[in-house]
Amino acid sequence: MTAPAPADREVRRILTPDGVGIASTAFGPPEGTPVVFIHGFSQSGLCWNRQTSSPALAGLRLVTYDFRGHGASDRPSDPAAYQSAEVWAGELDAVIRGWGLERPVLVGWSYAGRIIGDYLAVHGTAGIGGIVFVDAVTANERRFYGTCNKLMRLMCSTDVEENIAATRTFLRRCFAAPIPQPLFEQLLAVNMMVPPQVRSALFGRTADYEDLLKRLDVPTLVAQGALDEVVAPAMAEHIAATIPGARLDLYGGIGHAPFIEAADRFNAALAAFAAAAAATSGAVAR
Repeated sequence: MTAPAPADREVRRILTPDGVGIASTAFGPPEGTPVVFIHGFSQSGLCWNRQTSSPALAGLRLVTYDFRGHGASDRPSDPAAYQSAEVWAGELDAVIRGWGLERPVLVGWSYAGRIIGDYLAVHGTAGIGGIVFVDAVTANERRFYGTCNKLMRLMCSTDVEENIAATRTFLRRCFAAPIPQPLFEQLLAVNMMVPPQVRSALFGRTADYEDLLKRLDVPTLVAQGALDEVVAPAMAEHIAATIPGARLDLYGGIGHAPFIEAADRFNAALAAFAAAAAATSGAVAR
């Protein structure tokens, strides 16, 4: 994946309300429509490289961050630092405020569906312009999940050999087709930066955002790979059916990461969505 030119990239360390240092990067013009990307379980902000380097999104203000325990951010050892809606909502709000973003579009992949739900529970929708759920998690029912749950549990193992083997297999199953070796190596390296106790701490939280989604009043796009083995398409269908006015965009032949496997299509859809959301936010502001 091609990295953007240094002039287009700014790095900041942002402190959350509970004192966790968060690594965050912004790309593009400060005056552009803001978009905040939130990665998934055991990943980092680097997973969005095909968005931050995309000409289709070049006019937007794109912000990525490594959420707590991941990438270059702090790794609290206390499991309680990963368990409440308040800490996740406070972290995302700190990123938004840290960059001075006005009503950003939130793009959340996989586990980030929970983080967006936590943000909505604490802060509501007044500070955001729209949401893109990407193969996202917002409920606990078994029918909404694929066949990778056991692998994700093995990724929490303190047995290094077992952990690496599970992580490698999990990553391969995130994609419907083989991905380039350099990308696989980068994703594996990022995953192995996350301590097993941090991975373990992410489990056990109830995902109960149904009432919030029913009342959601911002533009919402639900993107989903039809061949996802991690989060079943039934989850996306449920999210789209629950949120008033939400649109479902199903990617045929694509796995858990359509923004990587079908980056051009995803980026075009995101650019159009961000433009429409900005126009809606402007109309609301007037």
